[in-house]
This record gives sequence, structure tokens and C-alpha cells, in this order.
Amino acid sequence: MAVSLVILLHGVGSRGADMTPLADHLAPCLPDAAFEAPDGPDPFDQGGPGRQWFSISGVTEANRAGRIAAARPAFDAAVSALIERHGLSGHAERVALLGFSQGAIMALDAIASGSWRFGAVISFSGRLATLAPLAPSPRTKVLLLHGAADPVIPPTEAQSAHKRLSAAGADISLSLLPGLGHSISREGLDLAAARLAA
Repeated sequence: MAVSLVILLHGVGSRGADMTPLADHLAPCLPDAAFEAPDGPDPFDQGGPGRQWFSISGVTEANRAGRIAAARPAFDAAVSALIERHGLSGHAERVALLGFSQGAIMALDAIASGSWRFGAVISFSGRLATLAPLAPSPRTKVLLLHGAADPVIPPTEAQSAHKRLSAAGADISLSLLPGLGHSISREGLDLAAARLAA
């Protein structure tokens, strides 16, 4: 049984294996943690071998929240299976989610919807599309990391997520990384590692 578990969530059109280099970077700071990087449940519907947590084909501000809500049962089932595999059922406080882009959207939804009370959530280049009311656990440590030059999901989305989750009582912090686009930087990984180790 693992002491703790970090679940790495990929972006749309990617796969879990693309997140495993992050585990290699984080593992020295988390010697007692296990790492998992699952594939999204559905094939990427715009071609290629990648996966997705929900379709972005025709996605709009009006329908995004509904798509995330529809994706929630499959997401919760995947996360539950990983937690059970590592003997941590009933111990969500010893589990952390680290997501990039669409993976970050799902991670933020998991805590904002009140579905999960994880120990920590790290969001790289994400957004909070979950509709009110928000119900995050104040015990979940949330870190938002976002490139200040992100052309895909603007940094204003991270600022909005910070404001909304703070107002709902989350223990949350935000770092905008100068010059960074829609990606994960070494600086961001170091900040994530420090938060998870703490």
C-alpha cells in the first residue's frame, strides 16, 4: 500500500504516458508516493491516437460545463479505481491530482463540485468551468500554475478560478509564470513539487 498517490491527468489529444516524465521529476521530492497517469476515457475525436476527458468539438462557454458534468462519472470511476489499487480507499486526503489543460479542468471540477476531498490539486494551464454553487474542501491545498503568455487558455481563467474558489473557501494560491505559453515549465514543476512535498 502506498503512503500517498499522485494522479497525473493529461490534456486533450494526449495520453497518460505523456505525463510520466513529470513523475520522474517529482518522485525525488515524494519518495513515499506512487504515481499513476491514466488515459482519458474516450478517443480524441479530432484524429490521432490521443485521448480526451470530454469532447472539445463545438465546445462553447455555454455548453462546456455540461460536458464536464457528463464526463464526471467516468472520471470519478477511473480515479476511484486507481485509489483502490493503491489501498487508499477512504483516504482521499493522501491523494493529489496534477492536471494539465483539460486534465486540470477535470481536477478543478473534482474539488469544486464537492465530489472529492483530495489532499492537493495542482492545475497547470487550466480553467474552472464548474457551475455554482462551488463546494471545495478547505483541507485541499490548491495551486494554480499558468503561463502569462498562454494563447490557448488565457491566464485570466486562472485568475477567475482563484477568485471563485477563494470565495468558496478553498485553500488556494496562484502563480502566473512570465513568458510561458500553454505548457509546463521547469519552474512550474519545481513549484508543484514543493507544494506536494509540503
